[in-house]
Amino acid sequence: MKRLVLKVDVDTLKGTLEGVPRLVSLFQKHQVGATFLFSLGPDHTGRAIKRAFRPGFFQKVRRTNVTSHYGYKTLLYGTLLPGPDIGVRGEAAMRATRDAGFECGIHCWDHVTWQDGVMQADAAWTRIQMTRAIERFQSVFQYAPQVHGAAGWQMNVHALRLTQQLGFAYCSDGRGTRPHRPMVRAEPINTPQFPTTLPTLDELIGTPRVTERNVAESLLALTQNSHTDHVYTLHAELEGLKLLDVMERLIIGWKDQGYRLVDLASIARFTDHASLPHYVVEWAEIPGRSGTLLTQGAQYT
Repeated sequence: MKRLVLKVDVDTLKGTLEGVPRLVSLFQKHQVGATFLFSLGPDHTGRAIKRAFRPGFFQKVRRTNVTSHYGYKTLLYGTLLPGPDIGVRGEAAMRATRDAGFECGIHCWDHVTWQDGVMQADAAWTRIQMTRAIERFQSVFQYAPQVHGAAGWQMNVHALRLTQQLGFAYCSDGRGTRPHRPMVRAEPINTPQFPTTLPTLDELIGTPRVTERNVAESLLALTQNSHTDHVYTLHAELEGLKLLDVMERLIIGWKDQGYRLVDLASIARFTDHASLPHYVVEWAEIPGRSGTLLTQGAQYT
């Protein structure tokens, strides 16, 4: 049976408190697995306004109606309103997700700080950010995190090295086509990557002939004739809130296509990590998303 991983990125306090419980209920209703990756430090969503000068930023804002998904309060966190500590305020929701039987892992410490700063950061800054997230995760869940999925699919060389040094069993940090081990500057990183293989809803909505009403069908068309495993990244703030009905249509559609919907652990557990090929790491733009993302390049030979 084909497998499709549901990877839930949780970026904000609102996503943690409202979107995550709704997704948990939906996944339980349909008896599917999923991996929830949590932001564990301050919610500074409002500071994302600094991205205004990035190519494509305002186009995405217009296409996806950011205000309706996040709400005005969240969009003021870190600017006119102090950024709440997600790991403190959302601790009960995170533990409830674990107790419901879902895999939990690390998204980041501070989502906006990571996404806007990691590409220019040095090794010390990167280690501090990742270590803070690990320490908070252990405080909340009482065990060490096994999986890391970078905020905004943004990583640097130091972060890739740290996935190995800090003991992650596997990661889903970038975009690509198949499981692999990264090769960065001719240096092998042996922590396996299970990259996101499908576009996200916010990358599709607003493109020619794609709306919130038909985006599920547009995404399902991409997997209809596929015979490989996939990793789909959804967001607690989108699919967990306003687009919850879209997520349910996707679940039903993928099941009808013969997919078994699982968490990352279910694929990683039955993958021989040592035999995975090394692929060269690249940083590139993805249609429908602003900024430069970690991507899977050519196989290293």
